Amino acid sequence: MKIIAFAASFSVLALAACGEPASQEETSEVATVPAGEATSPASGETATAMLKTADGKSVGEAKVMQTASGLDLVLDVNGMPPGNHGVHIHTTGQCDAPDFKSAGGHWNPTNKSHGLKSDNGSHMGDFVNLEVAADGTGHLERPIENASLENGTNALLDADGAAFIVHEGQDDQMTDPSGDSGARLACGVFTKTG
Repeated sequence: MKIIAFAASFSVLALAACGEPASQEETSEVATVPAGEATSPASGETATAMLKTADGKSVGEAKVMQTASGLDLVLDVNGMPPGNHGVHIHTTGQCDAPDFKSAGGHWNPTNKSHGLKSDNGSHMGDFVNLEVAADGTGHLERPIENASLENGTNALLDADGAAFIVHEGQDDQMTDPSGDSGARLACGVFTKTG
């Protein structure tokens, strides 16, 4: 009987110890970053570009979200001509109609050649072609490795911002500097949304 009482007492003490709060030393540990050192971008931050045609018609959005390895792009369009369209992030956050040339060239912070088939890599703003269905809708999701939304390596939202462009034709993924994808059909300026 004494053995059972001892075992029960020991079990109660063991369970009570499991519920003890952590010591001050264990709970007060805080990570600090020395002054002048950059912090890594916060995962989950987002920026959105609302896409419009030259006549101001809304045709979709491009959204980028910060991840641990870079950015994720999600593109959704509607009311666009069916077929394959070159799509790119451009270097300047301006979309002046009618030609959207104010958006500048492709986002290329690593000074690579144009196109996913290029021997010298590709611009960070280069993507596979967007396939738009007969009903005018299209969807594309792609990662952008080693990029950041802002205040990090290869920041998208630098001093002059960035824009997203949908071109009239398909990108051949080789011709420098723009893939021979034709006129700019829609443009949107990236703004931080979360």
